[in-house]
Amino acid sequence: MKRILATLAVAGSVTAAAFASALAGDDTVKLALVHGLSGSPLEAYSKQTSTGFMLGLEYATNGTMTVKGRKIEVIEKDTQFKPDIARSVLEEAYGDDDVLIAVGGTSSGVTTAMLPVAEEYEKILLVEPAVADTLTGPDSNRYVFKTSRNSSMDMQAQALALRPDSDLHVATLAQDYAFGRDGIAAFKAALEGTGAVIEAEEYVPQKTTDFTATIERLFNALKDKEGRKVIVIYVAGIDAMTPLVAADPGRYGIEISTGGNILPAMASYKKVPGMEGAIYYYYEAPKNPINDWLVTEHMKRFDTPPDFFTAGGMAAALAIVEALEAANEWDTETLVSTMEGMSWETPKGTMTFRPEDHQALQPMFHFKIRVDDDVEWAIPELVRVIAPEELDIPLGRNNQ
Repeated sequence: MKRILATLAVAGSVTAAAFASALAGDDTVKLALVHGLSGSPLEAYSKQTSTGFMLGLEYATNGTMTVKGRKIEVIEKDTQFKPDIARSVLEEAYGDDDVLIAVGGTSSGVTTAMLPVAEEYEKILLVEPAVADTLTGPDSNRYVFKTSRNSSMDMQAQALALRPDSDLHVATLAQDYAFGRDGIAAFKAALEGTGAVIEAEEYVPQKTTDFTATIERLFNALKDKEGRKVIVIYVAGIDAMTPLVAADPGRYGIEISTGGNILPAMASYKKVPGMEGAIYYYYEAPKNPINDWLVTEHMKRFDTPPDFFTAGGMAAALAIVEALEAANEWDTETLVSTMEGMSWETPKGTMTFRPEDHQALQPMFHFKIRVDDDVEWAIPELVRVIAPEELDIPLGRNNQ
């Protein structure tokens, strides 16, 4: 029967989707985590997301792991960071496993391939932790919601941290895929009207290890400029900081700036004490009861603080439980209308799904790097909280 229902769903049958939902056991609600568990340095992001998601379900349900008397079942699927496999396992989750909501994926490029599957099956895909603006853009659809921040949030916050004016000259270094391209486009848009000038843009393959030629071009673009000169890094899963610092940009008066990252990656930030930037989450920055619980429980269970994507996974779980508690029915249309405009509390603070494109608007954190020899990573000490209202996030897909 499941195969028949999956086939009908592929054909776009609303009736089949409703029928499958009716056949699902009344005592269980199935959720899927669809993300990369193998095949990429970004695996660490997925593992943090999974940990945060389960902690979020625990917190939101007061430890019962039930919503309205129904037990929550979480199914994990490995995309292997391959678009074709991501599509296949998401189809399997919606069809064979009959999950109500899927959460994923890790890489922006891979997640892009998952978007049409949500529309095909007419079921919700909650994007976490992938970042690119395009995931809620024109090629997205009304079944896609996004708790993760987007590139515009990263880069508008980064621009605010740099305090741009006509004295600022910038060269950028990013990876050559959706995450990097969207990020630099957002950064350029954030600098418009400030007088700051982008002198060069460099894009490298996702798994680059040799930055020699790239660094030379970045230095050449900036070294003879008068004023403040900054190289802005926007990468994921690779260390561009170490080779840049080793090349001694200071001899040309060039600074380095970048956003936050997971704790192991921020060990390399110790090389740039005093650097300012913007971060999505650092466990000491937000002050609220949910974050207090997360930090306490994570330390107790894992003997380490929660990281960048742990908070994101928890935010996704909290959103789902909030929607399930609020919705009168658990069919897709009711859930979509419930989640549009919905606000809920997270470890970062309040998030709100923008009704038009389903991007979660959220605070960011301006930091300044402090080095403590007793801490393995550089500490992104809070300068100030950047409120969602300070960020003019472009509208992606207009849902109206």
